[in-house]
Amino acid sequence: MSDLYHNRILELAAGIPNLGALENAQGSVEKVSRICGSTVRVDVRLSEDGETVEAIAVDPKACALGQAATSILAEHAVGATVDEIIAARDAMRAMLKDNGAPPEGRFWELRHLQAVADYPPRHTSTMLAFEAAIAAIEEARASTRTTEPAA
Repeated sequence: MSDLYHNRILELAAGIPNLGALENAQGSVEKVSRICGSTVRVDVRLSEDGETVEAIAVDPKACALGQAATSILAEHAVGATVDEIIAARDAMRAMLKDNGAPPEGRFWELRHLQAVADYPPRHTSTMLAFEAAIAAIEEARASTRTTEPAA
């Protein structure tokens, strides 16, 4: 299990950027792991077109693995497109569950969590931040949609 909690994981877990709550968040979602009780809340604000993250805040109450994943998300989400975040979440899920390749691009540091694949009970807490971010993005998009007036 020592391969799970190597120095980079501990560094990431100890240095989470954008902690707290986001003023004027368009989307705010908290996800909970039923397995371990970890929680992560993610607040987001999107660009006007709803395609890019303009601001993010995170509030993790999780194990070092969940905090490390949250740290990577919080460090690199601003300026990321929604598609990049979804792709990182999907690649991380494949890495953990299907022996897939680690995420690339701005979220490449998720590769540090590759050893979690051998510990299925840890998958949920490791995925929480990205699951919460995508749910918060969906909430933000829903809150900013305007209905077209009937013709």
